[in-house]
Amino acid sequence: MWVRVLGSAAGGGFPQWNCNCPNCRSARDGSLACQRRTQSSIAISADYERWFLFNASPDIRVQMASFSALWPRDGVRHTPIQAVVLTDAERDHTLGLLSLREGRCVRVYATDWVHTALRVWNPLLRTLDAFCTVDWQRLSLEEPLVLSGPLDEGSAICCQAFSTDTGKRLMFAPDADASAEASIGLRLTDARTGRAVVYLPAVLELNAAIRHQLRTADCVFIDGTCWDDDELIRLGCSARSARSMGHLPVGGPDGSLHQLAELDVGRAIYIHINNTNPILMEDSPERQTVEARGVEVAYDGMEVEI
Repeated sequence: MWVRVLGSAAGGGFPQWNCNCPNCRSARDGSLACQRRTQSSIAISADYERWFLFNASPDIRVQMASFSALWPRDGVRHTPIQAVVLTDAERDHTLGLLSLREGRCVRVYATDWVHTALRVWNPLLRTLDAFCTVDWQRLSLEEPLVLSGPLDEGSAICCQAFSTDTGKRLMFAPDADASAEASIGLRLTDARTGRAVVYLPAVLELNAAIRHQLRTADCVFIDGTCWDDDELIRLGCSARSARSMGHLPVGGPDGSLHQLAELDVGRAIYIHINNTNPILMEDSPERQTVEARGVEVAYDGMEVEI
């Protein structure tokens, strides 16, 4: 099973178009070593022929163009993309669906809650309906299913959704009831080998259930949004902390980096990294701390074979 990182940054990408924080300034003027990044999304395949997208960022067209395995091959109209699997209803994870409107049918895996959010509170799927068929497939928590495209019987990839319990409210639906289905992690298992990857782009707490998922996976892509909880506040970028936005910070004695070390996770990779996070700077003390713990930092174009 192959995992391709299409985008490794959080919402807004890196550098963010209107941000003048030290990181974004360095990315623009080249004063410090760093790589530009698009907004978070990965692609997974069991055969390197048929691919499933996990979240569809606003940068999806550029991401697909940069990865030849996603280019059309057969006939006038063709795509190796079988379906899109959504972990939540956030704009930076769903707006890319509109860029797939030229397809005759777009298969979308999502929980009931996310499906409702994208049809009622933010009618993105209703907009997509005007251009093509939206084939919604239900993701139910803790119920494994085999991913498939609309024209085939199934892949070798088994997908199991689990709640991250972030409690985060959608900005476009602040009055919507909180739900365990609003933000999920995904366990993707290759049915032929039994090897598994966990995709967890947003998580607030590594509770017992999530720790079990991490311990038993061969590779983990985990939320790396902010280094410090007050990072955005301190830099004057926002009045909100990382935790208030549903993201466990990387650093500190109770941060994800320390907890990952305790869990002895086989291979851990930070993804969904905000433009303010110092781990984006390749020579920063924070980056060195992460790498010294044996944890990696995702970059656009990174490829992992599980």
